[in-house]
Amino acid sequence: MDVQAVIFDLDGVILDSESVWHEVRHDYVLGHGGRWTEDDQKAVMGANSMQWARYINEVCGVALAEGEIYAGVVAGLRKAYGAHLPLYPGAVEAVRRLATAYPLAVASSSPREIIEYVLDLSGIRPLFRVLVSSDDVEHGKPEPDVYREACARMGCAPVHTVAVEDSTNGIRSALAAGLVVVAIPNPVFPPPADVVAAAHVVLGSVAELEPHTLSSLDSPHPRR
Repeated sequence: MDVQAVIFDLDGVILDSESVWHEVRHDYVLGHGGRWTEDDQKAVMGANSMQWARYINEVCGVALAEGEIYAGVVAGLRKAYGAHLPLYPGAVEAVRRLATAYPLAVASSSPREIIEYVLDLSGIRPLFRVLVSSDDVEHGKPEPDVYREACARMGCAPVHTVAVEDSTNGIRSALAAGLVVVAIPNPVFPPPADVVAAAHVVLGSVAELEPHTLSSLDSPHPRR
């Protein structure tokens, strides 16, 4: 396979942040008279900012404007990451290894300001040529919009582009966009077996990701 580019998800791949998102939203929602459970976290994984802010308003019972909800949650995230950035062991090293062999991008459901903040704190922002948030497109994951946009900005064909993903909606998004998928199943919110099976490669951790992992791919079609 001729790999033209690699696109990383952020949350759950580089950053062990799904639990942080869950805790920040939980505290914010409960602090404003609503309710938030793990099922709610699963329901909005992959959603863009206005989608999850609307969900918190309509489903979780927080009677505030979507923009206010967004600002409150993002402020909580920035505070949490500023105190401790929960990078996966080996994630920064894996990104640096891949950057020596391929052009890199990020396609994340996080707001752009959070993507930039995390990559700046981790010191790897210069390694990514393109950053795309689900807020930049019409639909968040599992729709293919964010991956199609990242490929377009990178100038690469989806069939020759690898996505590194961890979640149900992320894997589905990348597959729907026509990318080759390396799945690193999220240990806290694991995708179902059939979704993992649709990926082309499955790894136990991001630390296992090497350039030869991708150069050995010989087909753009999912395993059956």
